Formats: sequence, structure tokens, C-alpha cells
Amino acid sequence: MKSSTYKLIELFSIFILVPVSFTFSFPLWIKLTIGFFGFSYIIFVLLKVEKQQVKIAPNLNWKLFWKQTIIKFSIIIVLTTLFVWFTNKEALFNVVINKPKLWVFILFIYSVFSVYPQELIYRTFFFQRYEDLFKDNNQFIFFNAIVFSLGHIFFKNALVLILTFLGGLLFAMNFKNTKSTFLVSVEHAIYGSWLFTVGMGTMLGFPA
Repeated sequence: MKSSTYKLIELFSIFILVPVSFTFSFPLWIKLTIGFFGFSYIIFVLLKVEKQQVKIAPNLNWKLFWKQTIIKFSIIIVLTTLFVWFTNKEALFNVVINKPKLWVFILFIYSVFSVYPQELIYRTFFFQRYEDLFKDNNQFIFFNAIVFSLGHIFFKNALVLILTFLGGLLFAMNFKNTKSTFLVSVEHAIYGSWLFTVGMGTMLGFPA
């Protein structure tokens, strides 16, 4: 399970074939079954084959993390607020104002049950499993962002693909520097929660 050929087939199957297949119309239960067994396989390989320990490192540089994240988040706040203002003003902060309980509930569910599994798959597993297949770190990070974006292709929305590609770049660079799934998950949760808050959640599957 560690040969380059096997890994390439595995990468293609999990990160390209499966996401693309989800754009086709077939029963939801089949898609959920594929997703369940795919995620189970990833966790098995991560823990039993790659011997990866899933735990929070005790020496995380939180000061640097928050400094960098606040700068990036500030830019995201300005750009996305302007975008919603000019494209769909009625949606601006609509959920947090009109449905605050739903807003809190969704942010919790999203951060715990969506963000963390995504980072386990696209950062922890992907980096541990495939980084040695690439000679250039920049190419690897770019490719990681591509497959992360491709993982959202079932939304069939060009803007979603662009946003998730840019997010993928940020998360991949963060993970490359910190090797911390937890830190990247926090960053991911902040940005994703903001998109829902500002009024861009519908296109990403958030209930409105």
C-alpha cells in the first residue's frame, strides 16, 4: 500500500474519480455509502498504515497563528462583505439577524462535523500520503488546493470552486508550516463560518 503506483491510483480514485462521480445523478444513499467507506478507508490508512497519531500538539505557536489569521481574515471580511453588498444585499447577515439560533447551531455542526473531517482528509491524510510523490513543494500545495476545490464540484458553482481553491491554498500553506490539523481546522472554521454569516452560505450548502 506504499508503492508509488498504488498511491497514484488511490489518489485518483479518492480525490478525482469520486468527487466527479458525485456530479452525476444517482441515489443519495449510494453517494453516502461511497462517502462512508471512503472516509473509513482514509482513517484506516492514516492510523494503521501511515501510523499517524491524531492529537493536538502541545507546542503550537498560537501567537503567530492568530497574527497571520487575523490579517487574512480581515481581508476576507472586506472582500466578501462588499461582494454580498453589491450582488445580493438582502442576504447580507440575513441568517444571523433573523435566525440567530439556527446560525449558532449550524456553526457548531459545521465546525465539528464538516471542517475537521475535511482537514483530516485533505491535509493530514493527503500530505502524509502523497507529499513524497512531488519534488516541488509549491506544485504539491497547488495540487492540494485543486483537489480540495474539486471536492466541492458537486455544488456545480464556479464561484464555489474559486473560493475553495483559494481556501485550499491558504489551508495547505498553513498545514505545510505548522503540521497541525487542529490549527488548520480552526482557520478553516473561521473562514467558512464567516461566509455563512455574511450571507454566502446558501451556495455552500448551508441552510438559510
